[in-house]
Amino acid sequence: MGFGLGAAGEYDAPMWSVAEIADAVEAGLVGEAERLDAEHAVSGLDALEEVDVHPLLAAAFTQAGYGVHREQRYPAHRKRSKRSEGERCDFVLTPNGRALASPDQAPTLFDPPDAVALEDAFWLEVKVVAQYTREGPNHNYTSQFLAPAQKDIRKLFKDPHTHHGGLLIVLFSQDERVAEHDLAAWLSRGLAHDLPVESPSLREFAITDRLGNALCALALYPIAHA
Repeated sequence: MGFGLGAAGEYDAPMWSVAEIADAVEAGLVGEAERLDAEHAVSGLDALEEVDVHPLLAAAFTQAGYGVHREQRYPAHRKRSKRSEGERCDFVLTPNGRALASPDQAPTLFDPPDAVALEDAFWLEVKVVAQYTREGPNHNYTSQFLAPAQKDIRKLFKDPHTHHGGLLIVLFSQDERVAEHDLAAWLSRGLAHDLPVESPSLREFAITDRLGNALCALALYPIAHA
C-alpha cells in the first residue's frame, strides 16, 4: 500500500492491493472467531447480522493501518444539497489512517492537507451470506447471493469517481467444497451477465460449527474499470 510524497510536496495516489485488504479482513475475523471460542460463546460469527459484522471489519481495517470511513455517499451523489440524500458505500478506505477529502463541503482552516481524494480511495461494499442460520437452512441463500451483490458491483462501477473498489462477500458454509462451488458459480453467472468484476482474492478459515457452518470464506472482487 504505497502512498508517498510527490515532487511538489503533494501526496501521490495510493497503490491499492486487494490481497492486503483481504488479509486484513481475514486477520480480524479469525481473531474474533478465536475470541468467541475462548469464551465458549453460544453464538459464533455466522450468527451475526450483516450490520453487526461491519464493526468487526472496521476494527480489522483500523488494526491494519487503514483510514476507515463508513457509510460514505458516492461521489456522484454528493451534488445533492442534503447530506442525507444519495446512495452510500459501506466502507471507504484510505492509506495510513489518512482523512478522506470532502469536496462537497466548504473548506476550513482545519482540513488536513494530506486528505485522500475520493477517486484515490478504495470503495468497498460488503455482503454477508450464511448457508445456515439460527432458524436452520437459509431459504434465502440463493437470492442473497445474487441480486444484492450484483447491485452493489454495478453501483460501484457506474460512479465515474470510484476508480478503486470492490465487493467483499463473507460466506459462511458447511465446508470448503460448498464455498468454492458457490463462489465460482456466482462469479460465472455474473460474468455471463457482463458484471464488471475481476477474479477475487480468496481467503478461508475454519469456524466452530454451531449452526451447520464450519467454514468462513472471504472473496474480495475488484471492480473492473475499462
